[in-house]
Amino acid sequence: MVSASTEPWSLPRVVVAAPASGHGKTTIATGMLAALRRRGLTVSPHKVGPDYIDPGYHALAAGRAGRNLDPFLVGADRIAGLLRHGASVPTPADVAVVEGVMGLHDGAVGRRDFASTAHVARLIDAPVLLVLDTTAQGRSAAALTLGMAAFDPAVRIGGVILNRVGSSRHETLLRDALAEVGVPVLGAVTRAAEVTAPARHLGLVPVAERAPESVAIVTALAELVEATVDLDAVLALARSAGPLTALAWDPVAAVGGPADAGRPRVALAGGPAFTFSYAESTELLTAAGADVVTVDPLRDPALPTGTRAVVIGGGFPEAYAEALAGNTALRAELADFDGPIVAECAGLLYLGRSLDGVPMCGRLDLTARMTGRLTLGYREAVAVTDSPVARAGEPVRGHEFHRTTTDPGHGDRPAWRWDGTAQGFVAGRVHASYLHTHWAGHPETARRLVEACR
Repeated sequence: MVSASTEPWSLPRVVVAAPASGHGKTTIATGMLAALRRRGLTVSPHKVGPDYIDPGYHALAAGRAGRNLDPFLVGADRIAGLLRHGASVPTPADVAVVEGVMGLHDGAVGRRDFASTAHVARLIDAPVLLVLDTTAQGRSAAALTLGMAAFDPAVRIGGVILNRVGSSRHETLLRDALAEVGVPVLGAVTRAAEVTAPARHLGLVPVAERAPESVAIVTALAELVEATVDLDAVLALARSAGPLTALAWDPVAAVGGPADAGRPRVALAGGPAFTFSYAESTELLTAAGADVVTVDPLRDPALPTGTRAVVIGGGFPEAYAEALAGNTALRAELADFDGPIVAECAGLLYLGRSLDGVPMCGRLDLTARMTGRLTLGYREAVAVTDSPVARAGEPVRGHEFHRTTTDPGHGDRPAWRWDGTAQGFVAGRVHASYLHTHWAGHPETARRLVEACR
């Protein structure tokens, strides 16, 4: 067992990347997590970037929380420590699998490769396993791989998995070409063998919304990887990573210990409609002294007894609007709740008067509707109004990810300002906006919320 994190840890680890989105990273990473677990290994799942949905599939495959590694949201200096923390709890992992985001070298817009998969691979000193969609290409796959490797010599591509291979002849051609450039092929998946999860307007359908089907998909992905990928070679590549010397991130140290507020109960929205949450948020609230409990706005008629604060994160309320509206008792309680409420994106919509004409909680004087436009990207924001989670003038980094809009777009007391525009709402003890934040990058948020429970 690993000690308290002061000694270097030889944690086997590998980053699953691709030249671009759509090559099959999630398929391979999820199947690999499940297949390694079926071998009896304890596997720690991680995802580069802010995405909430892929970590849900990772968690189902690995049997422990899927965690994000995003330098933009939490700071580059925390990435290795967060990896070590995630791989240490609840028990030390035998291997960590990190799924990349977009293309290997694609970072935050205007910041070169900052927050890219390549950036994270360097920060955690891990080899890269490149997934290639080989549709309609042969020898060029080797040139592409060579170019990806040469673009940043500090990123070590240790192997390739060929995806969507057309035939045995196609596979032989690809293997021969990659042998010419000295990159080993660790697996080959044919087009006929593909397994995909259903998607909707913001990506894959979250695991919590279709649990039995999700279990079947993960099982199929495990079997696919077992049949097509050399897992022994993958493990050997993962073991080639050097010792992890960073100290593990510690939520207690991050918040400075429990706040002087007793042990207030904080209700965290969950269930199929509100699936977007980072594991570190709960850990930080607990470290700050809170008793964190889950409430499902689709099914629970009331907040848990003794609730002093509510956190409502992201998700898909538009897919469950009628069912949310039908839970009139909880909507009424939230409309009158006098403790602090923090709402992000889906939580913002739920607290409004209506969503696509369907009644919501009415706590905020706004209406929301679906649009055909995707709003997506990192944001550098500044708090405009004092609230239970931020002080006016404080900077924060977050991201937006939605196809809805609200009327009005902000209140008389906005929550944030970015790109010169006021955003969100602060109304009494409610703080609500479209901005998703990762509290590991802003741990004072958890402490302030717990202190506000007084």
